[in-house]
Amino acid sequence: MDKKPLLIIQMGVPPQPIVQAVGEQGLWFSAALAAEPRELLVVRPECGERLPQPDAVAGAVISGSWSMVTDRLDWSEPTAAWLREAYQAQLPLLGVCYGHQLLADVLGRTVADNPKGKEIGLQTVTLTAQGVNDPLLRDHPAHFDAYLTHQQSVLIPPPGAQVLAYSEQDGCQILRYGPHALSVQFHPEFTAAIMCNVCVTVPMHYGPLGMMLMVAPA
Repeated sequence: MDKKPLLIIQMGVPPQPIVQAVGEQGLWFSAALAAEPRELLVVRPECGERLPQPDAVAGAVISGSWSMVTDRLDWSEPTAAWLREAYQAQLPLLGVCYGHQLLADVLGRTVADNPKGKEIGLQTVTLTAQGVNDPLLRDHPAHFDAYLTHQQSVLIPPPGAQVLAYSEQDGCQILRYGPHALSVQFHPEFTAAIMCNVCVTVPMHYGPLGMMLMVAPA
């Protein structure tokens, strides 16, 4: 029997100058995972592409975006409903930036503009005591640098969620919602080239920890 693919939910299409320079989010995650095309299924809800049934995929990564979760866009809200179903089905989930915020929003907590302002560039992320003891992170440095560029944040984590890391400007850099679901505000899929093109070409609401992209249950 064929192995189920890992689903990459690409939340929006980058501005054309970025696509021409470094491609789209699906390509960035594919490169970060060193995955073969047959191992991934990239779906772009903004383009009208339909999400598969949760049991048809091995797990899902929800990408960053140039949109805002609080805009309640007509292609984002059905994705949120799909995530709620996938979470209840215990599908392994990893949210990244917009995906981080969308997953927290789906599970019932506050996403809004960060009162400390935009966070951008290579920033230091620090593990909490829970993060240091988390099965996924216990062998990871307690302090590490990550690429960030976002305006909105998870201001209040969902009930029962564990805050595993924070930065100077954002108190919820990594959230764990249970053994199968994790989200990060930073961009583990970003390279320096992607970061430079994103920030120089068009400021985005949209970070390197390849281990987090495995979406393995803890």
